[in-house]
Amino acid sequence: MKIVFIGTPEFGAVILEELAKTDYRPALVITETDKPKGRKQIITPPPVKIVAEKYGISVLQPEKIINCKNEIEKLRPDLIIVAAYGQILPKEILEIPKYRSINVHPSLLPKYRGPSPVQNAILNGDKETGATIMLMDEKMDHGPILTQKKVPIEINENAIQLHEKLAKIGAKLLINTIPSWVTGAIKQIIQDEKMATYTKIIKKEDGKIDWKKPAKEIDRQIRAFDDWPGSYTFFKNGDNLIRLKIIKAGVLAQTQHGPFGVPGKTFMATNEEIAVQTGKDYLIIKELQPEGKRKKAAKEFLKGHTKFIGIIFE
Repeated sequence: MKIVFIGTPEFGAVILEELAKTDYRPALVITETDKPKGRKQIITPPPVKIVAEKYGISVLQPEKIINCKNEIEKLRPDLIIVAAYGQILPKEILEIPKYRSINVHPSLLPKYRGPSPVQNAILNGDKETGATIMLMDEKMDHGPILTQKKVPIEINENAIQLHEKLAKIGAKLLINTIPSWVTGAIKQIIQDEKMATYTKIIKKEDGKIDWKKPAKEIDRQIRAFDDWPGSYTFFKNGDNLIRLKIIKAGVLAQTQHGPFGVPGKTFMATNEEIAVQTGKDYLIIKELQPEGKRKKAAKEFLKGHTKFIGIIFE
């Protein structure tokens, strides 16, 4: 069976790695172009390309996927598999293969269509999510469902951890789904449009913490945005305004009637970590990172910032 695999980030790389170990090893991989990454903006290949080269699979990196139409047609693939590519595939690409094109999506469709399903599941405090294998059409995450697998979202699980878990589950589900799909043993389930929800592209400014929100919501934001864009706030150090990224946090219920301070005010927690007044309860900062500095545990940070307790985050 000739397969074309299309994907870009780590989620797609995990799935490609598992496919490459089976009889469904792709003949061609299509991924996005190499891009600058990190503080030094070093040109870096996408994770999917790295896995493809590891297994000696041919790679194409077009600016636009339509530019690969001729190459795909010449290959005459039986199936296209898509996992977090980053572009919407046009109908003329999707319908090239004999068994059309299927997608591995990290949510329980029709819930959380779009680019940030994992982050939104955490942001919204969902107890479970899952992976969906769907038949693709020209609309975003709209096609019929072939198979699904539900998984719980663990307490304190962040987006990086959940992405990895869903990629592994999605890969296994995909490998089990392919033979049933090509033999016609799967009954397609049309998505209920009334139940559909959409996610947006996450922007850098989405990571700014609003201390008027409840501590539970802020904690979910920190876990949802741990990879990108991070959750951050600002504090004054003399005449300088310092950007502070919150890496790891927890929630402490406010047992007495308050408020004891304005949202964003810092207190010393009993375990020498940093407590911050929020719109409801306290956020306990366990690990943080000042701009341009390394990550530090809260206890270590306080040793060098003795006047940090009692300030108000901006």
